[in-house]
Amino acid sequence: MLSFFRINDPFRLVAILGIVLLMSTIYIWIVDIPLLQPEMIWMLLGERMADGKHMYIDIIDDTGPLSAGVFWVVHLVFGKSALAYKFIAAFIVLFQVVYVNYLFIRYKSFEDNTYIPAFVMTVLFYISFDLVTLSPALMGSTFIVLALGQLFSQTVLQKEGSDAVLLVGIFGGIAACFHFPLATFLPFLLVSGIIVSGFSFQQIIVSLIAYAMPLVFCALYFFWIDGFEAFIYEFIIAPRLIESYAHVSYRDLALLFALPMFFSVLGFFVGFIVKSQTVNQQKQLQLNLIFLIFAVSSLLLTNRRTPYQFIVMLPALTYFISLLLVVYKKGITIQVLTAAFVFGIPIIGIVWTLYQINSGIINSYAINFEEKHTIAKSNKILVLGEDLGYYQGATLATPYLHFRLSKNVIEDQRDLANTVKLYDNFLIERPEIIIDEEGVFAKLLERIPILAKEYEKRGTSYFLKKTN
Repeated sequence: MLSFFRINDPFRLVAILGIVLLMSTIYIWIVDIPLLQPEMIWMLLGERMADGKHMYIDIIDDTGPLSAGVFWVVHLVFGKSALAYKFIAAFIVLFQVVYVNYLFIRYKSFEDNTYIPAFVMTVLFYISFDLVTLSPALMGSTFIVLALGQLFSQTVLQKEGSDAVLLVGIFGGIAACFHFPLATFLPFLLVSGIIVSGFSFQQIIVSLIAYAMPLVFCALYFFWIDGFEAFIYEFIIAPRLIESYAHVSYRDLALLFALPMFFSVLGFFVGFIVKSQTVNQQKQLQLNLIFLIFAVSSLLLTNRRTPYQFIVMLPALTYFISLLLVVYKKGITIQVLTAAFVFGIPIIGIVWTLYQINSGIINSYAINFEEKHTIAKSNKILVLGEDLGYYQGATLATPYLHFRLSKNVIEDQRDLANTVKLYDNFLIERPEIIIDEEGVFAKLLERIPILAKEYEKRGTSYFLKKTN
């Protein structure tokens, strides 16, 4: 199979497209992946922004401002469509695959110009089904890849490249505006720029200023609409303080990424010890190693433990695995390793997904639609809890989208202005049903008795708006 991709022929990308379509078909229509909790949040966010609401002011969530903008546009064009998210994500995946392979060919990363890296990266994207959903991590990592391309150019050109230095910073800043954990790549850009690319002090300053520009523009926008404090708190500070969502266990993450890491370690030793490399190729090996270290460090800032947070690692993994597969062309050992990689990773991903679905474990990550959720259909509702199934066919009322962030706001009794704002939000938007899984709304009614006149409790966990 790899012999097909060893040839330097752009038409090999047609086969890559075929693999993406095949794997997407398997996951979407055969395995039948349920809607994920983060996907529901992203769709509700886009729907609310399409209604003229502002992020962080009228929507309490930690999604990056640029990601929120994408979800807004997607909702305007496609509506509340999970399938649209899948197709757009597949397009971004293809772009990353093609661009990374282009980098390796242009900057002579290997002794042969080959499309093996494109094939390797495509396979890696199907380690888990959620790597190919339209997550902020996927969108942000695209700009990290673009920044990596500018650093690659510095390893080859061996000359002053102010445009590349500027773009490195801009792409890194944009990535952080999509997904804040990618802010850990700021020190990566500096360290790799100094150690590998030989940035001067002036170039470092230019890169830092360029990096700050996207974040400053976002901050200025929210300052203009009186949401600067909310932007800083909800996007940067609060998500690091709350308990993270443990959607997937550490054991499962280790299971999914054990095989790719094994092949990457083999590839690293091939490049570092076995295979003689040019000076530029040695710099690229160092660059990818540093990249991988900082990619792992970005996981420390995430507040959802999911496989898609590992997307940013894929370019470096692709480099090291491709190094192994490009160098060794013949022999029973490399044939066995190739077969283990080509078939092992997709099989592990599919089997793991089927096990998660059949055992019900996936319900901690996906949305399990049940009969009880039908009470909210076609209504304006608010869910104060973790069960987002009520939002299927319903519309979010009030800003309190992210429950763990919202809980802190609703239970804050020290700030009188906050209490007044809470009352105004419920009075203006008047959710018809409030699902109160943890008694948060019941406590709020005790603090605001006038609001209690608007709602009556039904069952054990939800309130209905009274009809006058």
